[in-house]
Amino acid sequence: GNKNIKSLWFCVLFKMAEEQNEEQINGMDFISDGWFRERGALWPGQAMSLQVEKVLYHKRSDFQDVLVFQSTTYGTVLVLDGLIQVTERDEFAYQEMIAHLPLFAHPNPKKVLVIGGGDGGVLREIAKHQGVEEIVICEIDKDVIEVSKKYLPSLACGYDDPRVTVKIMDGAKFMEENQNSFDVIITDSSDPVGPASVLFETPFYKGMFHSLRDGGIVCTQGECMWLHLDLIQPLLNSIQTFFSSVLFAYSCVPTYPSGQIGFILASKGTCDFKVATRTPTAETQKTLQYYTPEMHIAAFSLPAFARRAIYGRL
Repeated sequence: GNKNIKSLWFCVLFKMAEEQNEEQINGMDFISDGWFRERGALWPGQAMSLQVEKVLYHKRSDFQDVLVFQSTTYGTVLVLDGLIQVTERDEFAYQEMIAHLPLFAHPNPKKVLVIGGGDGGVLREIAKHQGVEEIVICEIDKDVIEVSKKYLPSLACGYDDPRVTVKIMDGAKFMEENQNSFDVIITDSSDPVGPASVLFETPFYKGMFHSLRDGGIVCTQGECMWLHLDLIQPLLNSIQTFFSSVLFAYSCVPTYPSGQIGFILASKGTCDFKVATRTPTAETQKTLQYYTPEMHIAAFSLPAFARRAIYGRL
């Protein structure tokens, strides 16, 4: 009973989020009295606020509302459809983990695909793996790339690596055309509303599965255990029917809803994601601000309530 009510409630929130998106959001509406306030239907009753020093950019792209502002304490902030994507102060806690969890779990990744991630931060992290030969990014919205290159150069430097190829297109279509091609696929998506909503559905995960080589690993943005267990648990159950191993991990990012973001890792062939098959060189580790071999293991240790809800045990 209670579980069904919760699931029903989540469906209602999901619908509200979609409707909110259809209303053509204007990022400037989220700024009042010098503060940007992130309100989302997927986290009812709470809001994240950042003090605005100056709006640097605001325009509607072909896909979404794009806002960039200078904050007083978190550096430059990129906002898409009213939702915070990155801030200069804490972005590393997300970019490093979504990239290095799958890459260090894989014994020898050569070809890597990024879906979304237009800001370039994930590319910057993948480029730290010397053994990677090819990095392809599929970003549907070219404006996000251009804006990031101009206002977030510390992330967009990821585009400077010669191994990177940029495809301005739908990731699902690209994967359809590239079967059994990649060792690691990273989906750096926004929340499941607007153009990103399809990235949280089973067919998209099937597309990733078919685009992976044997032994390949996917890692996707997996929402927040404090807010979205009703989204995480059914998704994990559903993709376990074709992926051999599936696990949930998380990172702490102050400016994401509830200060935490999850990752869903899944593999084509058995894989123990918790065990890093390689570790960063001393030189690489100096460039990292969040990821360490210890944090790799710790990321998969979930609190009791989340373990119960996601894995049905404890």
